[in-house]
Amino acid sequence: MASSSTAASSSAAAAAYPRPLFSPRRRPGLLAFLFVFLCIISFQVVIHVPSARSAVSQWLFSGHQGEHQRPKNCPGCGNSQDVASADKTIVYTDQYGRIKLFKVTAREFASSSIWENPWLPRDSPPIARTQEAAEDLLLVNGSEATNLSSAETLATKSVDPIKLKRQVFRRRRKEQRVQELLQVDKKVELEMRNAATNSSRNFDNRVRGSYNIWRPEFRLTNTDSTLRLMKDQIIMAKLYATIALSQKEPDMYALLMKCIKESQTAIGDALIDSELDSSALERAKAMGHVLSSARDVLYSSSEVSRKLRVMLQSTELDIDAVKKQNSFLVQHAAKTVPMPLHCLHMQLTTDYYFRDGATKEHFHDAALKEEENKPKLEDRSLYHYAIFSDNVLAASVVVRSTVTNANEPEKHVFHIVTDRLNFAAMKMWFIARPPQLATVHVENIDNFKWLNSSYCSVLRQLESARLKEYYFKAHDPSSLSDGNENLKYRNPKYLSMLNHLRFYMPEIHLKLDKILFLDDDIVVQKDLTPLWDIDLKGMVNGAVETCKESFHRFDTYLNFSHPKISENFDPRACGWAFGMNMFDLKEWRKRNITGIYHYWQDLNEDRKLWKLGTLPPGLITFYNLTYPLNCTWHVLGLGYDPAVDIAEIDNAAVVHYNGNYKPWLDLAISKYNPYWSKYVDLDSSHVQHCYASKQ
Repeated sequence: MASSSTAASSSAAAAAYPRPLFSPRRRPGLLAFLFVFLCIISFQVVIHVPSARSAVSQWLFSGHQGEHQRPKNCPGCGNSQDVASADKTIVYTDQYGRIKLFKVTAREFASSSIWENPWLPRDSPPIARTQEAAEDLLLVNGSEATNLSSAETLATKSVDPIKLKRQVFRRRRKEQRVQELLQVDKKVELEMRNAATNSSRNFDNRVRGSYNIWRPEFRLTNTDSTLRLMKDQIIMAKLYATIALSQKEPDMYALLMKCIKESQTAIGDALIDSELDSSALERAKAMGHVLSSARDVLYSSSEVSRKLRVMLQSTELDIDAVKKQNSFLVQHAAKTVPMPLHCLHMQLTTDYYFRDGATKEHFHDAALKEEENKPKLEDRSLYHYAIFSDNVLAASVVVRSTVTNANEPEKHVFHIVTDRLNFAAMKMWFIARPPQLATVHVENIDNFKWLNSSYCSVLRQLESARLKEYYFKAHDPSSLSDGNENLKYRNPKYLSMLNHLRFYMPEIHLKLDKILFLDDDIVVQKDLTPLWDIDLKGMVNGAVETCKESFHRFDTYLNFSHPKISENFDPRACGWAFGMNMFDLKEWRKRNITGIYHYWQDLNEDRKLWKLGTLPPGLITFYNLTYPLNCTWHVLGLGYDPAVDIAEIDNAAVVHYNGNYKPWLDLAISKYNPYWSKYVDLDSSHVQHCYASKQ
């Protein structure tokens, strides 16, 4: 051990203090040079072997006369006089082989001394300092005997202080964990063992999926490679069959048609390979042989490419026709009133006009309550809501969800406006099922005498022959043969004045200063009263913006090729949503918002500025007058987008089923249904009767 350490020290010293080889000029002093060389070796031993420093120095140094002194720190040596202050004379050779002398004290040979190589850079770490740091850090965490080898190893190389800190941290963490386990009592230890045993027993080590593509037993089984191969074979077989028929090859034509029929039978309604018929693979092999023979007989590059182009064009036409049909059917389903909902309206209308004993009591109580709540309808200190709807069930969900989540339901007033056809059913529902504490006032739009064609641009346009032709003529783009127009604009809701009544808020609510507009396809999940405390900064409309990157900006809704639009609006302006809007009616009256709406509606009589609907004129009317609300107030997309983030839905104050997939339709996205259905009043006998018949 000592010899290896000495050899390592000598080699390190030779590297640190390089000397030239013997030269002819120094041959006479060979003995003197050897003596100096031995002295240097002894000197390096003193430096790198702390236990032998003092003993060797007594032989090497000539500063002492007489009897040799025993080193102070020599193991096994007796006490001796202090030599810390004694002068020592060092003999060495410089880089040119010349003998040099200098004096040092014994204190400079202590373990804390720093020895530097004069030929190394100034910023290089000294060996003695590195060794000292390594020894100190290791000895702090263990005994000297245990870490002696580690200290020697670290002393011979540069030590990373970060690594040493990690080692110290790990050692302390292990010791802390050991102490914690030693202090655990028997009961806790037994519980830990039982938990570990149960966990190992319940561990399921079954293969849950293909985690290694190189092992056949774990390959993914839900593939469709064979299915796609067979479909491609059918396409090529049809291609060669048409060529065979044109080239009068009846045998080949018959064989190809037979293989096509067999392959189609084997495929059936399969979507993945595992659903294919057991004979599918054999059919695919047989089809491959037939196609190979057909190619040898019938293949012509020009003919094949021409036939493929024809097939491609035919397929594209079929796809377009299917898309139009699908769009028409979806719009038709969205416009259709479901049978249970129609049943509910009929039951309520019947109760309204044919009042029996129980219904009369409801009417009497409702009349008293309406008279009592009449002052609340114009009380500015309360929270007022505007709902325009012809759907009783949808309106009831909006009211019930709002009241359920309100902190002070007695301060909430709902102003519901419906049409003449549904007024009786709407009125009867809230007479028979009034919300707790809140006030509900139902009105008939036909009672608004100020709403006529001479004042309202939309009513005048709805009565025009041009618009009736747009909706009802067979040759109009609403037919499946013409796909230039979007079928969603044929929805009858655009013919309903209820949809445009949102632009006449001050005329309906003459004495109110603020009102919250709610669509009938929303669900309220939180208390909405903080909306009344939001400062709209002089804006008229408070709404949630819907633009994301390049989507839902003004150029999506307006025709910027028209000079009236391009000169007045920014195509990159951010769009917003109707459905939950806070309107400042004082600012509305001040800025004459209804007059702005009439101006642009008159310009769009020919529908050149925008298509039908209320959002485009809303974007124009409230341009630069909309205050953006926090997006958590209003989350949209539950009526068309199956990928809305569930976390966003759960965190939203209002969720909106905008789109065709309304929650009361069979088209609804099933995973969003619970947010709406939990507010349906299932205790109503009419709801139970009508929806039980659906089951």
